[in-house]
Amino acid sequence: MLNTILQIIQIIIAISLIVVILLQAKGVGLGATFGGEGSFYRSRRGVEKLLLYLTIAFSTLFAAVSIIGVVISS
Repeated sequence: MLNTILQIIQIIIAISLIVVILLQAKGVGLGATFGGEGSFYRSRRGVEKLLLYLTIAFSTLFAAVSIIGVVISS
């Protein structure tokens, strides 16, 4: 029962992580995606920063749930 719940949580976190990663524009800021100038370095702001933090949070959660699942199943 607990293993099934952990697997469902893992699937939800994995799908969320995939969506957050795909929302990030590869190699350019979101400003350049919507027509802004993206040829210079600038810090992450707004949505870019939120997506970065969500990526870190979801990947950490995924790793933690995976480790918990391995420990419980053995």
